[in-house]
Amino acid sequence: MRDSLRQKIIDTCDAKIAQKGDGVGLSFYAFFANRNDDPDLLMEAATWWIKNHKLDHFEKATKIRAIVSERSDQYGEKNSEAVLGRERTR
Repeated sequence: MRDSLRQKIIDTCDAKIAQKGDGVGLSFYAFFANRNDDPDLLMEAATWWIKNHKLDHFEKATKIRAIVSERSDQYGEKNSEAVLGRERTR
């Protein structure tokens, strides 16, 4: 995932959590305007969300932020399973 998309996801999750609290859910569409002005970026986000991580349509913003933050730290995409496992047990 490109850095600009990763940062956009983190910023969007932070804003939604600040507005509505830790229980707020979102879909990958939340990271885009209501128009399809960058179809490649939209497909990158959709592929990451649906194909790579097999996430439901709506997920908690805290969960998405944790996955993206974990990935940006140093661990790589494969470690997202560990984050998903932690989220499922909470």
